[in-house]
Amino acid sequence: MAGAGRSLPDVALTRMAIDRRSELRDPDLLPRLLGDDATRVFRLHGTATPVHETADGGVRLVLDAPEPGDVERLAVYLGEAGGRAHVGVVHLAREEQAPDERTLREAGALLDDLGASLFATTLALANWHRTHGHCPRCGARTVAAHAGWVRSCPEDGSDHYPRTDMAVIMAVVDDADRILLARNRAFRGRGMSVLAGFVEPGETLSAAVEREVGEEVGIGVTDVTYLGDQPWPFPASLMLGFRARALGTDLRLQEDEIAAARWFTRDELVAAVAEESVVVPGRVSIARRLIEHWFGGPLDAPEIPLR
Repeated sequence: MAGAGRSLPDVALTRMAIDRRSELRDPDLLPRLLGDDATRVFRLHGTATPVHETADGGVRLVLDAPEPGDVERLAVYLGEAGGRAHVGVVHLAREEQAPDERTLREAGALLDDLGASLFATTLALANWHRTHGHCPRCGARTVAAHAGWVRSCPEDGSDHYPRTDMAVIMAVVDDADRILLARNRAFRGRGMSVLAGFVEPGETLSAAVEREVGEEVGIGVTDVTYLGDQPWPFPASLMLGFRARALGTDLRLQEDEIAAARWFTRDELVAAVAEESVVVPGRVSIARRLIEHWFGGPLDAPEIPLR
């Protein structure tokens, strides 16, 4: 059977190419590194960063030396690679994205392992800092600490750590070996993807798969099999990828979340993508890899964001 392997190959953003050196995250680390021209700085402007296009069709991050103003900006120590310290520095978003800048959705599948690690980690931490500026205990303003990996409350002394939200994402396949794709109401235009949803408290991963499929399209599943995972900093998720076998094919859609859903054979999906009646997720996402795992190889499809 096509796509019968038990793991997903080449999932973007998953190969960690930097030693995080968490033991070095002391109060003096960032001021020292931002005063050293040997430090490599990754700059995030809102959600985008400058890149160079390479001759082979890829992209490479622009990493430069620290600037005097960096000590006043939000900075995070990312770790060491190639004998050099790397720091992520967060700038205010530009009014318009510069021509040489790319978002992680645009560049993630084209970056080398180091670039993908730096971008995904900085974006995830920046998203967390933006939304956790107050202490959940007393409401006071918190400050960045531990080289950007903690927010501390100066009023009650509590420390608060970055959150990662676990989400399951699953390729549901029926007994005729058709895959189920759905259009979330948040998707643009003709976008369709595999189902996904957040893990709830007190729930196992397989139970989350079964619940989400039941809620969104009204069918049961069995044979839930883990295939791989991916950090997904939009804003702060870890996507846990599964394949599951459908116990039925009659769909009842969750109207407030799912706009459309249907079963596809391989030939039907190829035809739908070719005629542009269906847009599938880009190569940066584990969703695309789950679809291609079922398909049995790469799917020829344009890189169009679903949202």
